[in-house]
Amino acid sequence: MSTLTDDLRLWAGRSRAQIDALTVAPSLEQIGRVEQIGDGVAIVSGLPETRLDEILAFEGGLRGLAVDLGDSRIGCILLGDAGSVRAGSIVHGTGNVARTPVGEALLGRVIDALGTPLDDGPALEGCAMAPVEQPAPPIIDRALVTRPLATGLLVVDAMIPLGRGQRELIVGDRGTGKTAIAVDAMINQRNTDVICIYAAIGQKASSVAQVIDAVRRHGAPERCIFVVGEADTAPGLQWLTPYAACSMGEYFMAQGRDVLLVLDDLTKHAAVYRQVSLLLRRPPGREAYPGDIFYIHSRLLERAAHLSPEKGGGSLTALPIAETQAGNISAYIPTNLISITDGQIYLDPRLFYEDQKPAVDVGKSVSRVGGKTQAPALKALSESLRLTYAQFLELEVFTRFGTMVDDRTKKTIDHGRRIRAVLAQPQFAPLGLGEQVALLFAVGEGLLDELPLEHVGRFRALLPGWLADRCPTLLKLDDAARALTETQQAELRMALTTLAQEARKTA
Repeated sequence: MSTLTDDLRLWAGRSRAQIDALTVAPSLEQIGRVEQIGDGVAIVSGLPETRLDEILAFEGGLRGLAVDLGDSRIGCILLGDAGSVRAGSIVHGTGNVARTPVGEALLGRVIDALGTPLDDGPALEGCAMAPVEQPAPPIIDRALVTRPLATGLLVVDAMIPLGRGQRELIVGDRGTGKTAIAVDAMINQRNTDVICIYAAIGQKASSVAQVIDAVRRHGAPERCIFVVGEADTAPGLQWLTPYAACSMGEYFMAQGRDVLLVLDDLTKHAAVYRQVSLLLRRPPGREAYPGDIFYIHSRLLERAAHLSPEKGGGSLTALPIAETQAGNISAYIPTNLISITDGQIYLDPRLFYEDQKPAVDVGKSVSRVGGKTQAPALKALSESLRLTYAQFLELEVFTRFGTMVDDRTKKTIDHGRRIRAVLAQPQFAPLGLGEQVALLFAVGEGLLDELPLEHVGRFRALLPGWLADRCPTLLKLDDAARALTETQQAELRMALTTLAQEARKTA
């Protein structure tokens, strides 16, 4: 009994010492209440010190983003399921802005905008946290876009080339292959050091799964990050997805690395913003979009840049995607994005239905920066290709009326059809620089003009193995390779002439 009494006295003495050591001071905690909630938004009162874009904590762990500050009420975008929150529930101010995890641990993962794993993998550990909203690099910290970003698509690399640090819009109707071009560009980076980030905004789960599966089968998924805000997720998470993906890319850009960011697509992102803005009773503007619809995309895409050597020399290349209705490229959101970006790749539904894939309309597509970065070996062969192809398209339309044409015009049309056949390309089959140079050389020298049009596909199929046997040095060309010398041209001409003859025999 004495031992128990002594233990109780000792415990009481320690507790008294701990209590005496405590520092008691008043603390201030901001508490508000939910007035209205539903459809992905909430109206909160009682938090007068809340700042714009501050994270608010609701009961049950739900978080919200303060986007509309009134005199006595705050409009919030909810970042999750609001099933556990009702009118009258308590809300706490956190004083923090929305943040997303960044770092090497994200590579190869499928996550949402706040870093929650969606691939049944382990939770992210050891990641730094970065704000989803960050200012764009100032002009003084940027450098000229000088290095090409090869997509592996001949029609893009030859006539609409991209540069590392550029912003190039992919625009077209639904189901014309916009995502396919972006995915092929990601797959083509399997032989480079470029890190790829795919941001799915408002996409169906099946569509996102197809993209992830394609990259895993054909690309380098260990250097890819998939940031997903599916159509059935909270509007707030869809809204944050492109900004979070951009912050993840900026982490690697700051380390001097090159990043490719695909935003699929910003039309749905704008629709989500319009939805929550109307629910928050913001004044609607053109097509019911709020007045700052241009600013939400411009501040996002301005973060894509090529940093100066003093800042590490990294780059963030943005490929935003926009959807048009019935080919209306002059619609509100597409024209906004065209004015923000450095060019656009326009996909024509007519070409798609004619089985010309990729269905790129060369006349309406442009790259305002990438032409200065194009590989010299490719640039020397593609300088006149765009003009020749445009002339062919005009002549082809003219001859559809049944007009008699002379031999010269007929020869131009036959040559143009072979250009079009060469530009057609199956999905998940990106071409290396050497293969692109060989194809452009063959069509530019007229080596395919005598080959029946239906045999051009066979010529393309035999080309890689033929070059490996006859011109192995051509397959080793890189972005810095100069234009082909006369000796190289003679060697290549002989090899391709023989290949054309072989394609005619075996087709």
